[in-house]
Amino acid sequence: MEETGDAFETPLDALHKSAGATMGTWFYCVLPDYWTDPRVEQEFARKTVALVDKNYRAYLSFTGPDRVRYLNAILTNDIKTLPAGQGNVSLLLNPQGHILAEIETYALPESLFCASYAMIRERLIEVVNKYIIMDDVTLTDESQRFGTLAIEGPRAAAVAQAIAGIDLSALAELGRMEATVASIPCWITKRSPGGVAGCEFLVEREKLANLWGVLLESVKKHGGSPMGYAALSAQRLAQGVPWFGYDFGEKQIPHEAGLQDSHISYTKGCYTGQEIVERVRSRGQVNRRRVELIFDGAGVPAAGETLTVDGKEEGYVTRAAVPSFLSYAIGMGYVRKDHTALGSRLNWSGGTAVVSKFSDALLAAAKVE
Repeated sequence: MEETGDAFETPLDALHKSAGATMGTWFYCVLPDYWTDPRVEQEFARKTVALVDKNYRAYLSFTGPDRVRYLNAILTNDIKTLPAGQGNVSLLLNPQGHILAEIETYALPESLFCASYAMIRERLIEVVNKYIIMDDVTLTDESQRFGTLAIEGPRAAAVAQAIAGIDLSALAELGRMEATVASIPCWITKRSPGGVAGCEFLVEREKLANLWGVLLESVKKHGGSPMGYAALSAQRLAQGVPWFGYDFGEKQIPHEAGLQDSHISYTKGCYTGQEIVERVRSRGQVNRRRVELIFDGAGVPAAGETLTVDGKEEGYVTRAAVPSFLSYAIGMGYVRKDHTALGSRLNWSGGTAVVSKFSDALLAAAKVE
């Protein structure tokens, strides 16, 4: 579900380049690859605090009296019970249960605010509009209005307190509140990758550069640095976090992608694709599943790298990287059900891949022999 044409540029493209960033394409958007060394940048996220440009998003606002009922009927998670200021993450499925989009939905007093991906914005709007038939709902594309920056790492909470007076421990995960940072109005959302509290700042686009400067100054004062997507990808792999468009998408159904416990409500009632989800749930098995992998051998497997057992193709790699604290690659991929158990060994062109469950402690000790 990618857009056609040129990749989208972050609104901060010129600012990043002037600061020496090497740019790359991530989520079909031009974003910082790295400023210095991805391994060093990842260490800031692990040990102090990292600043991330997250301008790969699309933003949709839903208003009208039927907005809650409408979105609840097309998304996999429970929208009806969202309290004001709280968000959750859902999937948009087609009738065959395949994943069209990953969407965060936030309940605001007069609207529902959704965040997804710029690379699928046009198709997403087309699909969502198709389901608006008799409902009194108005969809507004806010993608050109807003941008997002994020801080994460052990000192992110201290940065949030210093610049906005926000106590992140008082917010629920994906809880959202209004704040002001150096006279810049923001919406701050708590997000805790790897279980460590951090936050995102949603801001009007014309304020993005100013906010980046304010955040960068505070991040550096707390021993941190900007982090590009080469480091962020490795960090998310180490945390076991799959990425839409990389590790799951239209080829998968939720149970194959391992999203059945994080993105779906089983008590909310009907939604598009529910019949397939319930059928798979009751059957209790899928023919293939996303797994986490530790690789030995030289190099890093490319996306699409074939995984074999006794010369027979049994799966493929979706994404891989070498985290800052390891000397070998880890990644994700899909393998057939006979090889999804922890410790299962498969082969790739450069060596062996072992099905694992990631954590820093495990990765540090689990080098393939």
